Amino acid sequence: MTVSVWREPVQDAWIDYNGHLSEPWYVMVMGHATDAVMDAVGLGPAYREAHDASLYTVEAHVRYLDEVAAGTDLEVRSWVIGVTGKLLWIWHELWAEDRLRATEEILGVHVQRGSSAPFPDDVRHRADAVCTEPPPEAGRRIGPLGEK
Repeated sequence: MTVSVWREPVQDAWIDYNGHLSEPWYVMVMGHATDAVMDAVGLGPAYREAHDASLYTVEAHVRYLDEVAAGTDLEVRSWVIGVTGKLLWIWHELWAEDRLRATEEILGVHVQRGSSAPFPDDVRHRADAVCTEPPPEAGRRIGPLGEK
């Protein structure tokens, strides 16, 4: 089950010297999608303000699969693919013109007043309710550089 869909147009300032969307902007747009997932599971701005707590990204894996041209509309489809007492795994797919352009897997830890802390029960239940089987590409790593 898709937890959220985030849409955002490519800005001219995001285009690099090759005429395509530059690396950091893929991550920024998927960061906006992470915020939308946080809202969907109850970790939005009101929660952060009331509890001095948020989700911190501790690891991310981005795959740049295809170029994105100026003037393109982006769509990020997001899923929760894992949840524990303090951790949330999010999978993003960045689409443009009906083609998958990038993916990002995020591992976030719930932090309250500067330290990791368990999710409140209601947040954990919402995350569990939308959690889905991870795609085959999740959990990948960059391969070894050589025989060791």
